[in-house]
Amino acid sequence: MPPKRASRARTAKNTDAQDVVVEGNAPEVALESSADPTTHQVDSNQDETSATALKAILQRSVKRTRELFAEDQENIYITPSDDQESQRVKLQSKIYDEYRQVQVLPYPLLKRQKEQLEKKKAKGGMAPPAPPGGEAAVDSGVEKILDTIPKKAGSGQQTTALVMHKPTIHNPFPDAPGGNSSLVRRPVAKAVRPEWHAPWKLMRVISGHQGWVRSVAVEPGNTWFATGAGDRIIKIWDLASGRLKLSLTGHIGQVRGLAVSPRHPYLFSCGDDKMVKCWDLETNKVIRHYHGHLSGVYALALHPTLDVLVTSGRDATARVWDMRTKQAVHTLSGHTGTVSAVKCQEADPQVITSSMDATVRLWDLAAGKTMATLTHHKKSVRAMALHPTEFTFASASPDNIKQWKCPEGQFMRNFEGPGGVTGGGGIVNAMAVNADNVMFTGADNGAMGFWDWKSGHQFQRLDSLVQPGSLDSEAGIFCAEFDKTGLRLITGEADKTIKIWKEDDEATPETHPLDWKPSLIRKRY
Repeated sequence: MPPKRASRARTAKNTDAQDVVVEGNAPEVALESSADPTTHQVDSNQDETSATALKAILQRSVKRTRELFAEDQENIYITPSDDQESQRVKLQSKIYDEYRQVQVLPYPLLKRQKEQLEKKKAKGGMAPPAPPGGEAAVDSGVEKILDTIPKKAGSGQQTTALVMHKPTIHNPFPDAPGGNSSLVRRPVAKAVRPEWHAPWKLMRVISGHQGWVRSVAVEPGNTWFATGAGDRIIKIWDLASGRLKLSLTGHIGQVRGLAVSPRHPYLFSCGDDKMVKCWDLETNKVIRHYHGHLSGVYALALHPTLDVLVTSGRDATARVWDMRTKQAVHTLSGHTGTVSAVKCQEADPQVITSSMDATVRLWDLAAGKTMATLTHHKKSVRAMALHPTEFTFASASPDNIKQWKCPEGQFMRNFEGPGGVTGGGGIVNAMAVNADNVMFTGADNGAMGFWDWKSGHQFQRLDSLVQPGSLDSEAGIFCAEFDKTGLRLITGEADKTIKIWKEDDEATPETHPLDWKPSLIRKRY
């Protein structure tokens, strides 16, 4: 290389900055060399020129890319049509989340707006000016998407859009002056009007037991009924005449529970002697014993469709027995106190128990486990009753009588009388319901209450009369049962008698009007 050219190359190499020129359609871009930051400085004017040139290159590149790949050449800068559906759904969900609470304005505000609009129409107000550009004005992409969102789905159209149901706007204050109050009034509580029922009266008193009558059961044919008492004897009586037909002995403790099988000629009994017996009514003898309870057995019930017997007692368990093999199918444990009553029905919950621990349990018979535990009562639950036609039941304790709905055990209502549950602070020992929606409760102080099942209204209250020669303190009721027609009520009492009650045939709504005053105070539990 000639000496002059070599010196010129060295001189260009040591210059403060080196310009790199990009040839073509793009403008020239000067790139700063950072070979030696301590010795090289960039002029401010040259820096601004570089930034402007780089921005121009990027804009030109973006423009050419859109022109090259855009399908719709006329609407290059509008959101692509493929994304409009997703954008519409996105905007609609966003609008729904942010404004769904204010889609329906309060009634006073709507009324004020309506009045203002009517005033404007009456004055003949000018229409709002049209937007500049007229019909040729092109909306933005977002506005077009908003226009495609359906305002209201037609009756015959189906849409996948999330359209909030708008309630009917009504005036909650029709009697308010001006109607501009912003307060919201609660819906008016409506009390259920009770059905009229004829009053009940004493029909017959049967004596024969030598102890408290603790249990009663009516035969499915409605020709006779059985009673068990503290004298350890089971007596069978003719229902029509009240005469004694048969006495069965075998228990060594008072008989606390009785049940007659509707499908077999069997009578089942249980008592304080821990025994559960099966009596053959053809031979009047005990044919089976069911052993397993650790203490006195207080209640028993037969399954309406299965050959299953359920007993409960002081050992805080309910035991499910196979009627034929005498084997314990399940031991339903979970209560912490004496299981005072047990009921069976066809559908789940097939077994319902109440206990002195103030709870009611609904059981799954197939699994032998608790389906639900009802803890609404505050005191021991001593009595229960299943409605013969409805899927409901009631439970009674000294604090309240409550009605429940199966299968979840949903609380329905409280039964409230003028003097409380019993009118004298007694404990409800017996309950019974017939198909005419009449519920009976009997207490240990002799108080008798007749209630309307639908409304919870007590339409009659009586005090049981003791037989001559008995003390007034013996006016207690331990058991009660309606016959199969629901026209006769059989009660077992502490004065060792059995009383049969019936409706007053001569009573009419005119002679015995319904004494009912609606109450808006209703307990929710």
